[in-house]
Amino acid sequence: MSHTTPPTRHESANALVQALIELAQLPRLLVALDFDGTLAPFVDDPVRSRTLPEAKAALDRLEQLPNTWVAYVSGRPLESLARVTEADDDALLIGSHGVEVRFGADGDDLQLTEDERNRLARLGALLEHIVANAPGAELERKPVGFGIHTRKLAAEHARAVNQAALEAAAQVGGHLTVRDGKDILEFAVREANKGDGLERLRDHVQASAILFAGDDVTDEDGFAALRPGDIGIKVGDGETKAQFRVADPQAIATMLGLLADARERWVSPNPANRD
Repeated sequence: MSHTTPPTRHESANALVQALIELAQLPRLLVALDFDGTLAPFVDDPVRSRTLPEAKAALDRLEQLPNTWVAYVSGRPLESLARVTEADDDALLIGSHGVEVRFGADGDDLQLTEDERNRLARLGALLEHIVANAPGAELERKPVGFGIHTRKLAAEHARAVNQAALEAAAQVGGHLTVRDGKDILEFAVREANKGDGLERLRDHVQASAILFAGDDVTDEDGFAALRPGDIGIKVGDGETKAQFRVADPQAIATMLGLLADARERWVSPNPANRD
């Protein structure tokens, strides 16, 4: 029985660089990125999170190039995502795991049904009670659901809070989408995922290919939606469908700088060429 030797870290890095060079030569490029844990290190106060300066500089360069688009694809609500990314009115944003979309100044009108609004209200009341009795836990309100953050809790306490939240969701009934991420458990009354968001972005800009990077289990829906010619990059540990893996947001910043270098060599920087 034959065995293949896994590529070394050096070989993997070389393969990623070569893939970036090839990607940079395509006619219409979409760079879609998760935010927390990908462009920005995790912090205890999510409001204070910001893109690493090196990554921000590379993204600014990419956005100035013709037929090149940068999009942010996050579990954050659109309002929060726009704030932490410091996005302008023309930014491409996918928030709430694909439920919210903003291609320009306006987001989608979610138009929740009466049943969805009622279930949100019931779930919110139950989760507020749980969080009030769990010092250190935080409840985040989202347009179609809630997220319970347990980053500040010990592992055993976090598990107990999450179990109580799951039992509360069962009491509410009806269809609820549940996502278990890094130190967050999320509930939504409307289903969508980051793969759905990437497909909408692909159609919107008519991308020849997509580079998508993310660190969380919720980003696997995005990796699963990628097509031949696209590039998926997993940040950090854990099983993944992505072709490549890097260590941390600093490595993503370096990768984006390499991509910007390669893209600048292959396309004219004249904004008039962008359609």
